Amino acid sequence: MGTQLWPLAPWALLLLLQLAGASHVVHRSLEAEQESGSVPASIVSPLLRTGYHFQPPMNWINGPMYYKGWYHLFYQYNPKGAVWGNIVWAHSVSRDLINWIALEPAIKPDIPSDQYGCWSGSATILPDGTPAILYTGIDRPNINYQVQNIAFPKNASDPLLREWVKPAYNPVASPEPGMNATQFRDPTTAWYADRHWRVLVGGLRGARLGLAYLYRSQDFKTWVRAKHPFHSALTGMWECPDFFPVQSPGLQSGLDTSEPSTKYVLKNSLDLTRYDYYTVGTYNKVKDKYVPDNPGGDYHRLRYDYGNFYASKTFFDPVKRRRVLLGWANESDSVTHDKAKGWAGIHAIPRKIWLDPSGKQLLQWPIEELETLRGKPVSVSGKVVKPGQHFEVTGLGTYQADVEVSFEVSGLDKAEAFDWAFADDAQKLCGIKGADVKGGVGPFGLWVLASGGLEEKTSIFFRIFKAGHGKHVVLMCADPTRSSLNPDLYKPTFAGFVDTDISSGKISLRSLIDRSVVESFGAGGKTCILSRVYPAIAIGDKAHLYVFNNGKADIKVSHLMAWEMKKPLMNGA
Repeated sequence: MGTQLWPLAPWALLLLLQLAGASHVVHRSLEAEQESGSVPASIVSPLLRTGYHFQPPMNWINGPMYYKGWYHLFYQYNPKGAVWGNIVWAHSVSRDLINWIALEPAIKPDIPSDQYGCWSGSATILPDGTPAILYTGIDRPNINYQVQNIAFPKNASDPLLREWVKPAYNPVASPEPGMNATQFRDPTTAWYADRHWRVLVGGLRGARLGLAYLYRSQDFKTWVRAKHPFHSALTGMWECPDFFPVQSPGLQSGLDTSEPSTKYVLKNSLDLTRYDYYTVGTYNKVKDKYVPDNPGGDYHRLRYDYGNFYASKTFFDPVKRRRVLLGWANESDSVTHDKAKGWAGIHAIPRKIWLDPSGKQLLQWPIEELETLRGKPVSVSGKVVKPGQHFEVTGLGTYQADVEVSFEVSGLDKAEAFDWAFADDAQKLCGIKGADVKGGVGPFGLWVLASGGLEEKTSIFFRIFKAGHGKHVVLMCADPTRSSLNPDLYKPTFAGFVDTDISSGKISLRSLIDRSVVESFGAGGKTCILSRVYPAIAIGDKAHLYVFNNGKADIKVSHLMAWEMKKPLMNGA
């Protein structure tokens, strides 16, 4: 079935007309055309380009904010190719975080303190309503010497914020003696307390001590580094730190970054692992120090997403009083493939996040606006899947779909015993006990982007283990090892444990399927996994969706709803 295009909203049509004179079409390079000859045809198929996930028209693709009726997404972008390099701050706007229109880049290398690159940063709304961007600039060739800069809108009355200016007092923060100048980047959204602004910058001391430097300012111009780091741990470099307050456990509304709270989240992206980690803790405003609730949390930390998800950033949405998370997912094919395709990198679907009722972790769920893309629905209820059996969900196109399913598990006594050697390594456990390895209770779940003969399939599933004393361990996995017949692809299994009480036998799964990406949310958003896949056969209307059970216990699909997803307006692509 063909992909439906979401009708243009009046705001989108009007803005497109306004921008028509300034728009430009980026053509695929001759080099890419030449290289594509050695790349499998399916890799460069437009049917693998995501349909409803954010990405620019072409090439390689970090802070978001809401301003005067528009959501703004600034992101690192290479206008010259589908590889890292030539980084500018590209800029797209939206009314709903789903339909996006690309504007001209907001920040380009054009002053001494960013002449060799404009790297990541964050946006802050000042008390008078003026937005400000703090970002990392590279001011020396070849060595990535990093400094922090600031930019303001040239015309704050322009809701689209199309032009930005950089004051002459840049840079506002530079490495000091004893600091690693090549590991000093990614300022956060600033927060205000006790007559001072505060901002964090990621860093590395020595070979292993990752840290968040704290800077203070009274006027948002002159910034002074605090004597002690805001927080640190022996984990390696902290990229893209993020710090924000959360409401009391279970409350889904969000807080502005400067609003006081009893609970906070500190997140960083670890360059060593390429994953995003976070802890929940408290903020001592007198000492300007963060303390995780779990004393060992820095070394047994939670992740936003247990798959391909990095360099994420949250922002507070003042209209819907929610905190929204955006993350980046790179490609899992090769640089040669990326050049041949002409594009690389997407953003995950924006997620609303809030503190779980337990107070121990965050919950995540796709923003409600995504549901406006739902088209043709199909439902299945009360269907029992016997051990070793599967069934196909038919009646809709499943290569671009939203699937929600509730499972009921019988026979928890048949669960395998949990090996505690894997207590801190769900991914390794999933690699050993993948979707085709029969178990006791599970593996059960979905085969998505599957070919009709099951030569290709990506498995999203649960497996339940006995943990002793009447307790159970729930493992959630994304297994793409059979996702494609194409050679030379990176196809890692991803996994996380799900902190849920399975004694009722009930557990839910939601999967967003979009051509070359699968985002899955287990148990109402307790565990999330994003995986990139590149089928050779299961493309377009040749993609199938199945429910499977490779365990010894019956699995009941109490209810399944699946929707075809329409294509939104996406940056002119």
